[in-house]
Order: sequence, then structure tokens, then C-alpha cells
Amino acid sequence: MAKILLIASYAKSLIRFRGKLIEELVGRGHQVIALAPETDYEKDLNELGAQYLKLPLRRTELNPFKDIISLLYLVRVYRKLKPDIIFTYTIKPVIYGSLAARMANVDRVYSMITGLGYVFTGNTVKQRILLSLIKLLYKAALKKNETVFFQNQDDLNLFKSLDLLHNKEQAVVINGSGVDLEYYDYVKYEKNKSSFLIIARLLKDKGIAEFVEAARILKPVYPDVTFNILGPFDCSHAAIPRQDLELWTADGTVNYLGETDDVRPFIADSSVYVLPSYREGTPRSVLEAMSMGRPIITTDAPGCRETVRHGENGFLVPVKDSNALAEAMEYFILHPEKVATMGWASRKLAEEKYDVHKVNHAILETLGI
Repeated sequence: MAKILLIASYAKSLIRFRGKLIEELVGRGHQVIALAPETDYEKDLNELGAQYLKLPLRRTELNPFKDIISLLYLVRVYRKLKPDIIFTYTIKPVIYGSLAARMANVDRVYSMITGLGYVFTGNTVKQRILLSLIKLLYKAALKKNETVFFQNQDDLNLFKSLDLLHNKEQAVVINGSGVDLEYYDYVKYEKNKSSFLIIARLLKDKGIAEFVEAARILKPVYPDVTFNILGPFDCSHAAIPRQDLELWTADGTVNYLGETDDVRPFIADSSVYVLPSYREGTPRSVLEAMSMGRPIITTDAPGCRETVRHGENGFLVPVKDSNALAEAMEYFILHPEKVATMGWASRKLAEEKYDVHKVNHAILETLGI
């Protein structure tokens, strides 16, 4: 039996994105201890068979003094628990979880790059400064990792070009976090009118503004079509202010549906799923919509382009191009019969490539457990 520490920056993701992996590890007789900043999900993780420790970590704030506290806390936890394997994902857990492992002499460390985030998607002075710092931290942190998992080839190529990996043997590309095909079961869209949905944290780099602009182009021509936004507000540098969303929804062009713990009814109530993101690891919301049989419109960007076979299960559009996005959306308004055929193609692609059990098998095989 191995003692495995699973470290994340957001406790909810341990359940939503890693729940099946935790179940598989526990089912194989391993001890799983999960660490994340929040306290609200301990009961859920216990039900999955994992122990839970609250990690003093601020996901969105860059504060060297507080980050050092997180680093030293992890060193103490490692020395006390003596884990056999450490598995980290998202930026801060990867960096500080891996650095702490070096300091505590834990040999078997695995990290997953689930996306590159705010600093890799812009060119402001602040982003360039942050990028320089993060590159140094990644390079130091990943040096002793046994394996670094990537969710798309573009992210791996970028890490190689920036010389952030110790050697090429470290890298393994997997198909995102996978999706539970039974939980996100196929649901045929039965309504007559078109309804477009985006599910995302309210961040600029998710393409929310482009979705709104595309809706403004189409709504005057097709007043019966609905454009819905679902997802929580965020407190990061790239967050969309509440007043912006209020302005966007004031005239009824788009609807804000709030946030939810169960996206399935909202996907079922939509005809087409849209995510005009600037860059992703592999967008989980897209996989969920594919599994439920929805055509996908997303960007020809790293992490997004892998989920669409253009013209087969949806369309790829250029990043930050509201006009192209509107054209792709209009195609489904004018050809409603394509919702079912392209939606079924999405479901088949999810079964072929993104089944969570296949993805987890690849991870566990690499971990050797």
C-alpha cells in the first residue's frame, strides 16, 4: 500500500476533476491524503475514501511571504507523513509542492500541468514580469519530478522551448482530466430554438467578452435565440468585474445563470456549447458538454483545438474573434439539424479519447501503482 499525497489549489477540483482517480487509488488499497486551501469539502473527500488536510495557500494572490508559509507548511507535512508519492496540479501546488518535496527528501514526485494561466496569455508589463518569475520557479521545482503530465502537446512544446524540463523523458501527454461518461450521459436536444451556453469562471481569458459580443451581433437578427453564461465570479488578476456583467445582461442579450454544483441540467437545456478561451490545458467543461452530446464551438488555441474535429463535432474559431464566433454560432441557428449529428459526433469522440477511466489508467500506469 502506498501513501499518496494529492495537492490542489482548489478543493472542489479534487472532487470534480480527481474524484474518480481518488476512488481508483483507494479501491486499489492505497492511502490518499488530499490537501487544498478550503474547508468546505472534507466530508465529500472522506466519502471518496481520502483524508483531508487544509493547506494554507492563496490560489490567486502573489505574496512571497505567504507563499513561503505554504512552502514550509508542506515541508513539515511531508516530513511528518512520509508519503511514498506526491501528486500535484495547478501552478502553486506544482511549484511549492515540488520544491517542498526536494527540501523534505521525498523522491517520487509527479506534477500535472493543467493549463498555463493568466501570465501566459497576455503581454502586459505585469504579465512579462510574472512570467519571468514563474519560469524560474517552474525550472527549479520540476527538476526532481519523476514525471510531468501535460494535457496537450502545445503546453509540452512550450515548456521544452523555455527549457523548463530537466529532460524529455519526464514528459507524458494525457487527454486532460477525462470525463465520466455515465454521469455526463448523452441527452438529445429536443427543443426547436437555438440556445448557446458557456460555462466558465468569469475570467477575461475564458473569452466571455467575445461570447457577449457575438451574442450582440446575432440577437437583433434572431431574437428568439438565447445566450447563457454559467459560472462563478473570481478574484484573480483576470477576473471580470461584476459591473461589466451587469452591463452585459442589462438589455437581455445574454443571461447570467449564476453558479452551480451540477452543470448537467444546463448543458441538457442548451443546443450548442461555446468556449472562446485564449488557452487551456484541456477544458473540462467542453468534455462534459461533448459527453452529453453537444456540438462544440471553441478556439483554435492550445488545449481547445484538441477537442474539436472541425466540421465534424463543431467548429474552431480564431482567438479573440467575435465575428468568426458569431458566424459559427449562426451556422447552428440556420442548420438546426446539425445539432444532433454533430452532438453525437462529440459523444463518440468523448468515448474514444476522453473516458476518465482511460485517462486514469494512463496516470496510474505511469505512477507504477
